[in-house]
Amino acid sequence: MRKIRVLVVEDSPVMRRAIMMTLAKDAAVEVVGAAKHGQEALALLPELKPDLITLDIEMPVMDGLATLRELRKLHPNLPVIMFSSLTQRGAVATVLALTIGATDCVAKPANMSNLSESWQCLEEELLPRVKFYGENVMLRSERPPRPAAIEAPSATVTSLRRRPVHALCIGVSTGGPNALVQIFSKIPDPLPVPVLIVQHMPAMFTRMLAERLTSVAQMEFHEAADGMEALPGHGYLAPGGKHMTVAQADGVTRLFLNEQPPENSCRPAVDVLFRSAASTFGPNLLVAVLTGMGRDGTRGCEAVRARGGRVLVQDEATSVVWGMPGQVWEAGFADRMLPLDQMADEFIRYSQIGR
Repeated sequence: MRKIRVLVVEDSPVMRRAIMMTLAKDAAVEVVGAAKHGQEALALLPELKPDLITLDIEMPVMDGLATLRELRKLHPNLPVIMFSSLTQRGAVATVLALTIGATDCVAKPANMSNLSESWQCLEEELLPRVKFYGENVMLRSERPPRPAAIEAPSATVTSLRRRPVHALCIGVSTGGPNALVQIFSKIPDPLPVPVLIVQHMPAMFTRMLAERLTSVAQMEFHEAADGMEALPGHGYLAPGGKHMTVAQADGVTRLFLNEQPPENSCRPAVDVLFRSAASTFGPNLLVAVLTGMGRDGTRGCEAVRARGGRVLVQDEATSVVWGMPGQVWEAGFADRMLPLDQMADEFIRYSQIGR
């Protein structure tokens, strides 16, 4: 297999050298070029044809966010790993970067004067991501694309009945912030059901993501709190570091948080929410598993199908990583697979059944 071609975009000479030296240690990676700012990087792209880009957020001439916006117009699927600082401002910029198309984000080493500590951080945080996303790109290019928007061969009769939907649950990970923005920015009115979301993100970032979604959607999103009522026309994100469950009593739907052990190495975990929602809503539940690595959500979808609920998964071509949706599809727990740009219409269609 050929080497993963990486373009490094970083204005700091010290940081740029550290990144390049870290990547050069791995025989599967080749640094094909470096740029000091976004304008220079965009000019190099046609010549270098990288498989992946590392991109600093704060740079002169053209910063990382402006570069990312321009990059996505021409290269919607090129993996981009952003570097951001461990500050409140850096966190806000990170969430914005993820919602406009960054594949992943890595925190800059806090102390560049300690080179051994900085390189260890880069080796542990950056290098595995470069290899994973780079290899994923090359594997996709070597196999024919799967068909999109198809019914699952194992779809049951119950999944096709026109039962009203009382709640929508979404499980998503890598590439999720951008996918959520794309979906909910296209929905013209608040959905008539509560929308419950598990997005694999650290604490603090989920609150910022809720704010970002509210700014682009026609409905309000919240970071969930323990005991919070889940209302139709509102979206709720499980906070980073806490599982989210849902229950109904006296006609009121409420969300509950806990810090029980991680599942699938995740907390919050999609499986936890889906199992709880399946028990609460039964056949009146719609769930969707979007882009993400791993298999979180597979067992939860099994529980949803067992209770007569419906399961949608994002297709491989539009997923940043077809891990979570792919596992659900291959396990036979999905009713339908479709591209990201059809999810909004599908959510609207299902939520209007019986109304």
